Amino acid sequence: MWNELWHTLNGTIVNAVTVTLGTAIGLLAGPRLPQRYQQIILISLGLVTVMLAIDAGAIGMSSTIAEHRPPDPAGKTYGARLAMVTVGSLLLGAVIGTAAKLHERIERLGTRLHARFGRPGQARFAEGFLTASVLFCVGPLTLLGCLENGTQGNPTYLYIKAFLDGFAAIALTSAMGAGVAFSVVTVLVFQGGLALAARWIATGIPVLSLDLMNVVGGYVLLGTALSLLEIRRIPVANLLPAIFLPPAVVWLVEQIWPYTLLG
Repeated sequence: MWNELWHTLNGTIVNAVTVTLGTAIGLLAGPRLPQRYQQIILISLGLVTVMLAIDAGAIGMSSTIAEHRPPDPAGKTYGARLAMVTVGSLLLGAVIGTAAKLHERIERLGTRLHARFGRPGQARFAEGFLTASVLFCVGPLTLLGCLENGTQGNPTYLYIKAFLDGFAAIALTSAMGAGVAFSVVTVLVFQGGLALAARWIATGIPVLSLDLMNVVGGYVLLGTALSLLEIRRIPVANLLPAIFLPPAVVWLVEQIWPYTLLG
């Protein structure tokens, strides 16, 4: 049993270790960095997040359409149908997240963690916790890696993600402080939960639905990037339910209009 559990969660555990190490390095280096260096590090990370969002959202959508589009004349409108699924999932997920006040709840959790474990002067503690949690847990490598790790015991994608997240943790912690450290719990719970779920149920989810989850994740990442770059503060946590809605939307559409998406 323990051996099987390790082969399901080893990528997540390594990811949590690299984030912990990156946070430790950031905590040591951050106070020694002048404010202008912290700011440019955060801007650089924001730009990288923009590119990750474009890769998952725009490029991911194009590749999904090309992979699943039927060869018959109905394929001409296939891209529009998939766009409606992603937009519908994003809007419905945003409504659900806003109604549940996810962003406010996570910010309050960050504030409580700051009061319990933080130090005076760490004004961005809660923001660091939320930003790191979203950045580390949303994106194509997260979903794909958890699926590979959970269904096949292959942690390769999560090992790559762990390497990238370690460096991102250094940058985030240098700029935002110790709140980033608590994103390790989010990685373990969220990412580990996805890997375990993949082991038991993901084999029954169509590949199209999984691809669209990645696309919606790209939109959420873009919201994180805009916040990092201080272009606009977006309650990103309220968008998180949208990532899990494409399988349900695809199933519902297929029940009402068979072969519309999975033809």
